[in-house]
Amino acid sequence: MKPDEIRKLEAYLKKLFGNDRLQVRARPKKDDSAEVYLGDEFIGVIFRDDEDEDLSWNFQMAILEIDLEDV
Repeated sequence: MKPDEIRKLEAYLKKLFGNDRLQVRARPKKDDSAEVYLGDEFIGVIFRDDEDEDLSWNFQMAILEIDLEDV
């Protein structure tokens, strides 16, 4: 993804989740996706989907069973 696209996605996620610690970072050797971090912790990947005429992004986040133990 292009740097301006990453900046827009990061601003959107910060506003959506009300959290300025969210960061969207480019992935090495990948131009169709970016990594999402909360502070220094990796939380997911955003994939760019431009196969149809409608451009969209899909955020994928895995939740491990161990993450739910303290809830």
